Amino acid sequence: MRNLRADERISMELRKLYRQYGYLPYKVNQFEEYDLYMRNKRFLTSEHVLAFSDMDGKLMALKPDVTLSIIKNTCDSADTTKVSYAERVYRVPRGAKGFKEIMQTGLEVIGRVDAYAMGEVLMLASRSLAMISEDYALDVADLGIVSGILGETGLGDAQRARLLSLISDKNLHGLKETCAQLGVDDRTAARLCSLVTVYGPFDRTLPVYEQMDLPPACAQALRDLRAVLDMMTACGVKNINLDFSVVNDMNYYNGLIFSGFVCGVPQSVLSGGRYDYLMQKMGRKSQAMGFAVYLDQLERLFGQQRDYDVDLLILYDADAAQEQILAAANAAVTAGRSVRVQRAGETQLRARETVTISGEDT
Repeated sequence: MRNLRADERISMELRKLYRQYGYLPYKVNQFEEYDLYMRNKRFLTSEHVLAFSDMDGKLMALKPDVTLSIIKNTCDSADTTKVSYAERVYRVPRGAKGFKEIMQTGLEVIGRVDAYAMGEVLMLASRSLAMISEDYALDVADLGIVSGILGETGLGDAQRARLLSLISDKNLHGLKETCAQLGVDDRTAARLCSLVTVYGPFDRTLPVYEQMDLPPACAQALRDLRAVLDMMTACGVKNINLDFSVVNDMNYYNGLIFSGFVCGVPQSVLSGGRYDYLMQKMGRKSQAMGFAVYLDQLERLFGQQRDYDVDLLILYDADAAQEQILAAANAAVTAGRSVRVQRAGETQLRARETVTISGEDT
């Protein structure tokens, strides 16, 4: 695998990891009906979708997301489904000015998402980041706590969204000011502000929240976080933080949500969470949780340029024996090296080593 690009190698390693834990490979169509993405536009990382008309006039789209396709093609069942994927998606990446074809790798659990399933998904997310870089961080939150506190405000969806955005931005001043403008009582405002100020290593931060005066509606979320922390500790998972700035759209997500970061990349390279609400919007009763690794972000970390194109470049002249050329090429391939064979005098590729075979060598 040494001649693979970094993102290709990591994708193969991730798929092997997920397969070891029983996540079966899943293949989705290259395109879906355009309406699937328009109905769930807010769930997508980019609202831009490449669309085209099919032969029957139906509007189709090159898929910008994998999760929606998996849900669409998965029926409700009493059994739990665990799948993994490595698919090309087509979207405008964050900070880009045009569409790109992107390799995305990830996994999904659909069915019953209990404490073990949540812990397993987070453990695999952590190990996925560790495969990319030893210098990583996995930031975790639970929307059950956020929604429990916001439920005390009596505010409408639009006003809650304003507060949620400020929490995500860690804008403490703006959060205090907006709470005052919206008439949020002091105790609830203090609870919301704690979501901005109290963050850090999971094992040190969770006990702080457990001792807080939180609404009863937060109790289940605290129990879930404690169960996950215990499992992460048992698995030896490190570099995991409790950080409510990772909060996401509460119309689609519920429960645990998380984002993964590696040193050298300014944006998250992994994101995921529990998305039962999305399942309900798509007419499903099952619970669901998963994550995706955005391999396009790794270009910032590893780059795509190498100092060579092949390990061995074999040049031959018109009088060289074909059998000798083929034997040299096969020997290199058998040894695990990449090889390029071409006529002498043609434009040369960059190679670790170059050999020339001429008629005089026969």
